[in-house]
Amino acid sequence: MDTYFGRPDFADAARAQQNCFLLTNGLGGYCSLSAAFSATRGDHALLMACPTPPTERLDFVHRLSEEAEVGGTTFYLSAQELAGAPDEDGWNLLALWDAAAPRWVYEAFGVRITRRVAMAYGANTVAVQYTVENRSAAPCTLRVTPWLRFVPKGGRLTRRRIFLWREGAVESGGLRLYYALENGRAAALPQRFETERYRHDAPDGRPATGLCAAAGQFVFTAAPGRTQDFAVVFGLAPALPAARTLLAAQARRRRAQAAAAGLKSPLGRALSAAADAFLTRRASTGGMTIVAGYPFFADWGRDTMIALPGCALTTGRYADARSILRTFAAHEQDGLMPNLFPENGAPPQYNTVDAALLFLNCLWLYHRRTGDGAFVREVWPVAQRIVEKYRTGTRHGICMDAAGLLHAGQGLDQVTWMDVRIGTHLPTPRHGCPVEVNAYWYNALRVMARLAPLAGEAGDPYDALAERAGESFRRAFWMPEERRLRDVIGDVPGHADTQLRCNQVWAVSMPFTPLTKVQAAAVVDSVRRALWTPCGLRTLDPGDPEFHGFYGGPQRLRDLAYHQGTVWPFPLGGYYLAALRVGGCTPAACRAVQRDLELLLPALREGCIGQLPEIYDGGAPGLSRGCFAQAWSVGELLRACEAAERPDAAGFEGGWAE
Repeated sequence: MDTYFGRPDFADAARAQQNCFLLTNGLGGYCSLSAAFSATRGDHALLMACPTPPTERLDFVHRLSEEAEVGGTTFYLSAQELAGAPDEDGWNLLALWDAAAPRWVYEAFGVRITRRVAMAYGANTVAVQYTVENRSAAPCTLRVTPWLRFVPKGGRLTRRRIFLWREGAVESGGLRLYYALENGRAAALPQRFETERYRHDAPDGRPATGLCAAAGQFVFTAAPGRTQDFAVVFGLAPALPAARTLLAAQARRRRAQAAAAGLKSPLGRALSAAADAFLTRRASTGGMTIVAGYPFFADWGRDTMIALPGCALTTGRYADARSILRTFAAHEQDGLMPNLFPENGAPPQYNTVDAALLFLNCLWLYHRRTGDGAFVREVWPVAQRIVEKYRTGTRHGICMDAAGLLHAGQGLDQVTWMDVRIGTHLPTPRHGCPVEVNAYWYNALRVMARLAPLAGEAGDPYDALAERAGESFRRAFWMPEERRLRDVIGDVPGHADTQLRCNQVWAVSMPFTPLTKVQAAAVVDSVRRALWTPCGLRTLDPGDPEFHGFYGGPQRLRDLAYHQGTVWPFPLGGYYLAALRVGGCTPAACRAVQRDLELLLPALREGCIGQLPEIYDGGAPGLSRGCFAQAWSVGELLRACEAAERPDAAGFEGGWAE
């Protein structure tokens, strides 16, 4: 995939700062700044460390100010929009940006300066290396000032804060940051503050400015006619590795992760590499988890179960997948899976109906790839409790009704993925029997029937429940005149039950489907005509009076649009799996899906380069919104890429209903 950007992409400050990069450390920490090396969000940082994975994120080094001097002329490499001071305008001299490395090349006054950045995997450490090719007749001096925060992500620094600059370390507020220089010197400076402006936060009602502090500077000097390397490494441990070591390790890991899924397509290889950003350690459980999205989210149960098949199974990280499933199995309660693991010993939150059903789906897909019957037997009691509690009733109004369908939701509980609540207002009320939840329920029952013999039990009772649920599903959800499925059946009056939404695709794409082939083909067709876009599925038909075509502005307006038309990439993976299934996974069907998937390649060159975002506008999807890197977007589209190249990987089982 092409990740190179040049002068036309840096024509002005807005274009230069439109996109960003993301490096992660497998702990929940990250390094992310704009293409111009500026902070355009309060959540951007050169070193966002995570001492307690994956959610204790601390903004240590927010950004660097880089000023070069050659023959009495000074110029910036760095860029930053500031309040109360002139902006830094290094984007003017930026000749090349390779987002994958990442690497920046600047040309000015007979000097070429190349910057490279790397983040250590498994450590809270980041390195910045400069290569200065000085073809001028004068020395080139580069002064690098780290702008610091030492506050939790999203926290606000105050001018009362004192930073102590020492040899090899900076201290403030009981926190210590170590640094190591290569071919340079450090100097303490009188402490000062700057106020940065964040062009990507202000339109969404987030704080438009933020305060940073500086207490020292690094100085590097390249002699005339020479090429020299300089570097600074920041970290939370006193022994810091060399910058070149981190750069080489990062390049090796990226190459390995791009090849991990064994896919040929440029999109498949890019998404395979992107998936690595989301698998992280979780200190509180001692296992692995999946961060839902950067920069806003931690790990969520539903997101984890949707992202896991692509991010962990398609990429061959079976031990990580097993660790994640074991963690969630250990925290099952009343048949429910955690939707959120709070920090500081607080109990998990269980406000989701689908995480437990998707856990069973992940267990099936894991076993299908690995044949690990021992693990199935280990978690079988948990799997049994999930089905039994869902059948007889558990929290949030979750229970099987007389027809064998699954009911969920009560009061102000929002337990499906369309879960926005604004005070007492539910923009997308889905209490009753949601279509995708019942598709998951049917699939889970069939999964249990297939796995039961591995635990020495009969699968017939689960198959009997599935037959009943499947018949009721077809009778209740299918609308013969509209030739598609209802979205919800049950508690909410009005037209919500017949709104055309993307949720019906999962009735076709799950390993086991309750639909006939004719019904499934009609579902795929209806979604294609009204909801499909090259970068995701709309959450609501544009012809619906409740459709919102723009996602932006204050939190309330964003919430109103979130599931009311906004385009989400992750259901697009389910759509492509459904299209493959309806097409019989023939070579022609695979080629058709591959042609559609190719349309996603430009999306990897916008926003966070090499990643897929959380959402797009519903009216004219083009610019990414929400999290700039989202796990289930990457995971589900990676699954689709794999299935289009290797149809057996789609995992379709059981044939069609009659």
